[in-house]
Amino acid sequence: MTPAAIALEEVSLRQRSVEVVSGVSLAVAEAEILALLGPSGAGKTSVLRLILGLVAPAHGTVRLRGEVASVGDRILRPPEERDLAVVFQDLALWPHLTVHGNLAFGLAARGVRRAEREARIATMLARVGLSRKARRHPGELSGGERQRVAIARALVADPGAVLLDEPLVHLDPGLRRECLAMFRELLVERRATAIFVTHDPREAVSLGDRIAVMEHGRVIQTGTLAALRAGPRNEFVARLLEDLVWTGERG
Repeated sequence: MTPAAIALEEVSLRQRSVEVVSGVSLAVAEAEILALLGPSGAGKTSVLRLILGLVAPAHGTVRLRGEVASVGDRILRPPEERDLAVVFQDLALWPHLTVHGNLAFGLAARGVRRAEREARIATMLARVGLSRKARRHPGELSGGERQRVAIARALVADPGAVLLDEPLVHLDPGLRRECLAMFRELLVERRATAIFVTHDPREAVSLGDRIAVMEHGRVIQTGTLAALRAGPRNEFVARLLEDLVWTGERG
């Protein structure tokens, strides 16, 4: 049996004596996109930090492709050895580097040879429609273009998984929908494993193969949209999904 690409087993995290993640168990299969849905303060970003290895769990185990990455209060594999890419809410593009430079930096750090590096960058920029803006800096781009650079930078290195922490929160609804469609197309065609954090049920439905609903540091329920609607575990899950009216929602 193939191990999950990412697995959390009864993982908890304490910050300043407060348990911000409590007994979370999740498994994300290879090439699956999981939407982690919940309100602000639910613990979603803390789950990503645990997966990235930026913090150690107080209890439980984090596995990547079956190998233990963190256990108890120990980080066994540091962030740079986890083969993960992340797209943050503020995108964290390097303002002093061009679009090309932002994509090249990570590839060079991984030891990718220049010829291959240039070929991969050219292919990725063409895919996201930014070939003509390779020599621009992030400050010269629109909000939607910066989103494309961020997802291109995350995927160009072919990481083991991509973690996305509400990267679309600052966009207007129309542009957000456009970027969501592009994100999903890219992730699916590259068979990328991904976790997408959001507080918006419409985003979760649009991008995720499955949805994991979080509240107060716990995963309340996980499943497809159809399964969650058919049998919400509690009133919180039911209320979260009842107003979904986005035309073309999947599931």
